[in-house]
Amino acid sequence: MTSSLRRVGLILLALALLAPTLLNTAAFGQQWRHADESKTNQSMFRPILELPDPNVYRNAAGGPGHMYWQQRADYVIEATLDAEAHVVNGSERITYHNNSPDRLDYLWIQLDQNVRSLEHSRSYRIRGALAEEVSEQFRRFVGLTPFDGGYTLGRVQLVHNGGLVDAQYRVNDTIMRVELIEPLQADEQLEIEIDWSFPVPDRGRGGKELVDDGWIYEQAQWFPRVSVYDDVNGWQTEQFFGRGEFYLTFGNYDVKVTVPWDHIVDATGLLQNPEEVLTSTQRQRLEEAYQTEEPHFIVTADEIGDPAARPISSGTLTWHYVAEDVRDFAWVSSKAFVWDAAGYRNPSDDRLIQVHSLYPREAIPLWDKVSTRATLQTLKTYGRMTFEYPYPKAVNVNGPAGGMEYPMVAFCGARPQPDGTYSDELERGLIAVTIHEVGHNWFPMIVASDERKWTWMDEGLNTFLQYYGEQDYAKTYCGGAWTQNEECVFQSRRGPASYIVEYMSDPDQVPIMTESDLIHKDFGNNGYAKPATGLQMLREHILGPEVFDQAFGAYSKNWAFKQPQPADFFRSIEEAAGENLNWFWRGWFFTTHFTDQAIASVTAQDAEELVGSADNGRYYYRIKVDNIGGLVMPLEIGVTFADGSKTRFDLPADVWRMNEITYTKGFFTNQQIIEVVVDPDEAFADINRENNVWTTPVIG
Repeated sequence: MTSSLRRVGLILLALALLAPTLLNTAAFGQQWRHADESKTNQSMFRPILELPDPNVYRNAAGGPGHMYWQQRADYVIEATLDAEAHVVNGSERITYHNNSPDRLDYLWIQLDQNVRSLEHSRSYRIRGALAEEVSEQFRRFVGLTPFDGGYTLGRVQLVHNGGLVDAQYRVNDTIMRVELIEPLQADEQLEIEIDWSFPVPDRGRGGKELVDDGWIYEQAQWFPRVSVYDDVNGWQTEQFFGRGEFYLTFGNYDVKVTVPWDHIVDATGLLQNPEEVLTSTQRQRLEEAYQTEEPHFIVTADEIGDPAARPISSGTLTWHYVAEDVRDFAWVSSKAFVWDAAGYRNPSDDRLIQVHSLYPREAIPLWDKVSTRATLQTLKTYGRMTFEYPYPKAVNVNGPAGGMEYPMVAFCGARPQPDGTYSDELERGLIAVTIHEVGHNWFPMIVASDERKWTWMDEGLNTFLQYYGEQDYAKTYCGGAWTQNEECVFQSRRGPASYIVEYMSDPDQVPIMTESDLIHKDFGNNGYAKPATGLQMLREHILGPEVFDQAFGAYSKNWAFKQPQPADFFRSIEEAAGENLNWFWRGWFFTTHFTDQAIASVTAQDAEELVGSADNGRYYYRIKVDNIGGLVMPLEIGVTFADGSKTRFDLPADVWRMNEITYTKGFFTNQQIIEVVVDPDEAFADINRENNVWTTPVIG
């Protein structure tokens, strides 16, 4: 063979090998879904250049780098609740550890209570007009008349040469800059003391509520806290507007809270002085409760207001709590609390975890049935899917907050009607909110992401796990009227893709990768539902449960008690799963594009005419699918034949690599096709299912 003929033969061979790919391109050229005239790489599969480069602090595998560091702040706090004036007075000493390689000339302190100060609240100043209709939830949580609260600061002093020196400081609305007497060098620490007070708000996070037996106080964001200094932001000085939540530094807490004698208190951490604040009967009941997962009453409804149920009958009591390696501290106090408890032990080490529920008598009979059981289920499901619960206690409290979370402490709403009746929907709601708020112990209390910026990293990941916790709860307590059917499926609000279709159709949305306080509408779908659905897609339809669970578990364990950023999550999942997911992160997290896969045509050709043989089947079918929406997603095709038999093709998103606009699936068969369905399981939030189905009558 001559060299020219050899070259021709090689070219023909190459074309033959490439034919399947070339047949799926338009005009034998690469077709991008979002092409423009720039001629640059616009493939949905290209690298995401918006992600920061890996470095010695955060590596390319999505884990902490070999020089990763984070700061630490330890707190000693003494606080008093004035239940007549509804004021909290406090004094704290912060020991701040500079573990960074940098010299610090000042500290930034968070003053979250100033979000309710007429002088300092930017939320008040930028608030627009009321809507034409104002919901009851808005009236309860936000309020119509601004509450004038915020901190009154007493002394702000630095410990210097064994004494206290007044510090120079500047309040910038919800943060405060404190000038240091001497620069704080790497690997050094300093101490600062602050005295403060504030009036307890009527509503929202950290508020108060009057019930029949007295006031309930839920104290959160209640003390000045050091801002985060990290390798990504330097000082994180985002203002607190009330929605973008928290980014905090880990440390140890030693907290004493003085309250009226007849109050019951619970808090982050373990109680250090039960002999002083509990009766011998209550201590005995607790020991018995911890031996079982069945809730036991520690304070019954009949004991509310009974002096015999308290160790003293006048004055005040000081409750002392200690917590290690937490990023925040919350507490509750009331003379109206019923209290039940149980015990849970992690499977790996049999370590006791105290589980507590506190609620007013108005919450019975719902809370005594649901709260502790839902908390226990959370410990089991989240422990299985991420890592076992590391803290010694988990508490759920019913009070003024509808749903909020802090280390070891959750605030949840939902109460029966005054006559004690409640709907299946309300019971389901309490189960869901309990699992969600207790679940926040994992994200972001332990895997400590920056909530002030990235809502999805805590709310989205937590809502994803909440879905599985709800389904587990339904199986554990099968037969509840709130389950959908005999299979004990929980009627979850968020999770599967079909639940997010309406939102995906909304042209007025912003990408998930939008900072919390810049999400202008539908905060719940953006920060909670859409990221949760994306992760469910990854688990159930893209990676598979075994691969996803291994990758998600690796991310969770690697970043426990650390401070991950979005790029760390994306890289961690990819590395552990062994998949390049640029197309998924880009489409689902960085854009507002949607899925719309449409059957363009279904055609048949006689196999003998095509290939000269019917050995592989009488017909060769081509199913052409157009990708009308902006996302690339896996292509799942269900096929029904004339004899009633079925088959399906589950194709990866890679079918769109060469052509993001259209793809044609071809195959041989002996049967006539009567129906084709794209996305038969409704797995990818396709916004127009009318173009997902093709049917034809049987040919006689």
